Amino acid sequence: MLKGIDPLLGPELLAILRAMGHGDEIVIADANFPADANAQRLVRLDGVDGARVLQAVVSVLPLDDFVPEAAFRMADTSAPEIMPLVCHEYARVLAAAGYERPIGAIERHAFYERAREAYAIVATGEPRFWGNLILKKGAIPPQDGG
Repeated sequence: MLKGIDPLLGPELLAILRAMGHGDEIVIADANFPADANAQRLVRLDGVDGARVLQAVVSVLPLDDFVPEAAFRMADTSAPEIMPLVCHEYARVLAAAGYERPIGAIERHAFYERAREAYAIVATGEPRFWGNLILKKGAIPPQDGG
């Protein structure tokens, strides 16, 4: 255990988040996502819902503020313009962490392609369909402002 670190963030996930660079992406995947088949690096958090995993990740991961969107959801194929309820929950978690920009929508197969290029995938136990999210890591400015 560490002080100030969410206990859901185990050594493997912490190492991945720390190793990621500015612009690298990580996927928070639902239980139906083909994570094993698509991951360069995979962390399994079976039994934990997506919003809880997202909350833990954004407690330490800065999101990119050099781009219009740093969070992307998989679009529902039957209604791509409508954000699924699970993604509304993700939006609340992101807003609580200070992210005030939109969550971009990516077509399902394009999402899979982008996920294959992601630095890592976190496979959750999220049971709801369309509960997949990509986060783009930001940069932390120097403490002296320079």
